[in-house]
Amino acid sequence: MRFMMMVKHAEPSSQPPKELMDAMAILTEEAVKAGTIRGSGGLAPTAQSTRVRLSGGQIKVTDGPFTEAKEIVGGYAEFELKSKEEAIEGAVRFMELHKKYWPGFEGETEIRQIFGPEDFAQHAKEMCGSTQKAS
Repeated sequence: MRFMMMVKHAEPSSQPPKELMDAMAILTEEAVKAGTIRGSGGLAPTAQSTRVRLSGGQIKVTDGPFTEAKEIVGGYAEFELKSKEEAIEGAVRFMELHKKYWPGFEGETEIRQIFGPEDFAQHAKEMCGSTQKAS
C-alpha cells in the first residue's frame, strides 16, 4: 500500500533546528535501507510559490505569499508500507522528533493512502455501497 504523508503547520519564520534535520536524515536513511520510502522533500516557502486556480470557469494565477493560509504543507514523503497502522507508527515517530528537537513546534502529519487506477474502481464500489446503505 502506498501512502503520502504531508506535514502541515504554520509558515515558519526560521529554519528548523539542525538537530531535527539530522534526526530526520537518520529516519530517512533507515527508510531507504528498509526500501519503504519512495520520495520525500521539504517545500519552498509560500513566498516563492504560485497557485493556479479554476473557479467560476476562470483560471487565475496568483504568486505567493498566501496570507490567507493559516497552515501550509511544509514537506511530504511517499512510502510503500504493509498497512495504515504502519504509516501511523511512522508518522508518530516523525512527530516525536519534532517534539524532541523543535520545542514549541505545532503541526500535524496527514496520512493519505495513494490510489492507483485499479484502486479507484474498488473505492468507487465501496462508496456506492455505503451511499446506498445510508438511504
